[in-house]
Amino acid sequence: MFSGLSAFPLTPFTGAGPDSGGVPDLGAYARLVARLVAAGVDSIGALGSTGGFAYLQRGDRRALARTAVRAAGSTPVIVGVGALTTREILGHVADAEDAGAAGILVPPLGYQPLRPAEVVTLFKTVTSETDLPVVVYDNPATTGYTFSREVLTEVAALPRVVSVKIPPVAADLGRALGHVTDLRDAVSRYVSLGISGDRAGACGLLVGCDTWYSVLAGVFPRTCLAITRAAQDGDEELATGLSAELDPVWDLFDRFGSYRTVSAIAAETGLVRHEGLHHPVLPLSGDEREAVRSALQTIGPRD
Repeated sequence: MFSGLSAFPLTPFTGAGPDSGGVPDLGAYARLVARLVAAGVDSIGALGSTGGFAYLQRGDRRALARTAVRAAGSTPVIVGVGALTTREILGHVADAEDAGAAGILVPPLGYQPLRPAEVVTLFKTVTSETDLPVVVYDNPATTGYTFSREVLTEVAALPRVVSVKIPPVAADLGRALGHVTDLRDAVSRYVSLGISGDRAGACGLLVGCDTWYSVLAGVFPRTCLAITRAAQDGDEELATGLSAELDPVWDLFDRFGSYRTVSAIAAETGLVRHEGLHHPVLPLSGDEREAVRSALQTIGPRD
């Protein structure tokens, strides 16, 4: 489950929005997950950043984890357990275990920027309290923490750490290959490397990453799966060409962030009835919404 395409679905809500009386729509969520399974993704990342984990109460996260596992059937589900305190994280870990998760995704979050020893201690604590495989979430843009090579090596050597979700690599294949090769040297050969930052998905896989942890796959799983399989087959021209077709969407990610963009795409394509963004984050509107519609028109029908 720590290779191929891992699709991260958003969290749909009832009502006009989560800040207007809406609650997670478990039925709609189950349908989104089942759609990913039907497309043939290799794993599902529940309660990732685009799933809005940081804005949800523990009870909602517990219910969503259970719903994802049930709807996924035999497809592995990796559950995000991020929180600001270790106590909260361990609570989410216990809920993921009870839900039947196949693994957990752990980001080193900190309102106060974490120091290296604190990050290492966090992962030591989590890995000592669970038997689930652990995916290390290295995303400075959302966690506020940048892994050094030394810290990454120490964390990746811990028992039950099986994968590292790395930030985007350079678009130049030569530079990207050098970076991924260096990371390979830094982590255990038993630890997979997973690329994030969807514009870099094809490039990351082509230079040796094992997994694409993909936001867009949550709404366009077949499109992203075609890129993944082409890259896994070493077909650089096809993989990069298919990814380039999505440049209008990648540009939206750069402008508005994946959370807002995927929410808008899901609404525009009819995957959700109500957008699940949490105030103060607002849905794209006006000219920004028109930019989303224009991008969708440019790339044509998907999935």
